Amino acid sequence: MKPLPLNDRLDVLSNKGVELVDPRQIFVDETVRLERIFPGCVLFPGTRLAGSNTLVAPGALIGSEGPATVIDSAVGENAEIASGYVAGSVLLQKARIGSSGHVRAGTLLEEEASTAHAVGLKQTVLMSFVTLGSLINCCDCLISGGRSRSNHTEVGSGFIHFNFTPWGESGDKATPSLIGDVPKGVFLRQERIFLGGISGMIGPSRVGFGSLTVAGQVIRSDVPANRVHGEIQRHIDAPWDFQSRRPSGTRAEKNLEYIGHLAALRSWYICIRKPRILLDGAAPSHLAMTIDAAIELLEGCISERWGRLGQFLGRDLGPVQLSATVSPLPVKPGSDSHLGWVKNLAKDEVSIGVAWLQEIVDTFVSAHRTQVLDGKTSSAAPAAS
Repeated sequence: MKPLPLNDRLDVLSNKGVELVDPRQIFVDETVRLERIFPGCVLFPGTRLAGSNTLVAPGALIGSEGPATVIDSAVGENAEIASGYVAGSVLLQKARIGSSGHVRAGTLLEEEASTAHAVGLKQTVLMSFVTLGSLINCCDCLISGGRSRSNHTEVGSGFIHFNFTPWGESGDKATPSLIGDVPKGVFLRQERIFLGGISGMIGPSRVGFGSLTVAGQVIRSDVPANRVHGEIQRHIDAPWDFQSRRPSGTRAEKNLEYIGHLAALRSWYICIRKPRILLDGAAPSHLAMTIDAAIELLEGCISERWGRLGQFLGRDLGPVQLSATVSPLPVKPGSDSHLGWVKNLAKDEVSIGVAWLQEIVDTFVSAHRTQVLDGKTSSAAPAAS
C-alpha cells in the first residue's frame, strides 16, 4: 500500500489527539507506524520522527528546547527529549534527555533518569533516578544507586568514560564499566554514588554503592563501596608500539560480570516488569510496547558486549547463551506504578529478589568462564525464549 503523503500523516496524528505545535516544522517519516504515536504527546517545531520501532507515549515531549531527531526509539509516558539526536534507545516514564543530547543505540533510561545538556550516550543503562550533568560522554556503562529523585546517583559535568583500548590491529572496546549493580540497584534501597566532574574513568572499572570520586582526576582502578577515591596523575615515558598485548584474565572476567548484570536486568524485565503490565487488564498498550522495546534493547546490549569480548580475545565466541529463569517473587496485578511496587516490597522479598538476580549474574559468569578464559566450549543452558 502506498504511504500517505506527509501532510496526511500529520493530519492523522492531529485528529487523534497528538499535539503538533507547528505542523509546518514537523517531519514524520513514512516508516513511522502512526498507531505507535499516542494521543497526548507533544511534537514541537523541529521534530523529526523516523523508523518503524519509534514509539511516543502520552505526555511525552519531543523537541521542547530545540530541534530533535528520534529514530527507532521508544519515548515513554511523560518522558522528554529537549533537543538533539536519539536513535535505537528507550526512555521510560519521566526520563529526560537534555538539550543537544546525542544518544545512540543500546541506551536505556529508566524512570526519572535524566541528563543535562550536551550529553553523549551509547550502549549505556541509566537505572531509575540516575542523573548526569552536562558535557558528558558516557558509553558502555551501567549505572545505578540511590533511592529517589532527591537521593540519586549522579555524574558531575565534564565526565568522560574512556571505552577504547588502542593496542592491537584495530584496538578494542571490551571496556564496560559497572557503577553500582543490577541485583541490588533495581530495588532502590542502596546508597547513591557520586562521580566528580571534570574527570575520566578508564574502562572496565567498578564503583561500589555509597562511594564518591573526587573531581579532576582519571580513575584507573576499581572503587569499593563507601569510599572517597582520588588518584594521582601518572608520569610515564617508555617505549611504545601498537602490537597486541596478551589478553588480561581480569579484563575478561569484568566483561563476563558486566554481561551477567545485563542478563539479570533482562530477566527482571521479562519475569517482573512485563508480567505486571500484562496482569493489569487496565494498563494502556503503550506500557507493554515500551517494556518490549527495553527487553529487545537489553538483548542487543548483551550481544554487543559479547561480540566486543570476542574481539578482545581474538576469536569468535559464537552466539551468547542465556539460561532460562523464573522469578521467586510473586507478581500480582495492581494499580501501583513500577516504582511504587518496588518501594512497597517487604524486606524479605527484597532479599529474595537480590539473591535471585545475583544468582543469574554468577551463573552466567561460571557457565562462560572456561569458554572465555581457556577457549573451551561453553556448557551454558540454551538461550531463554
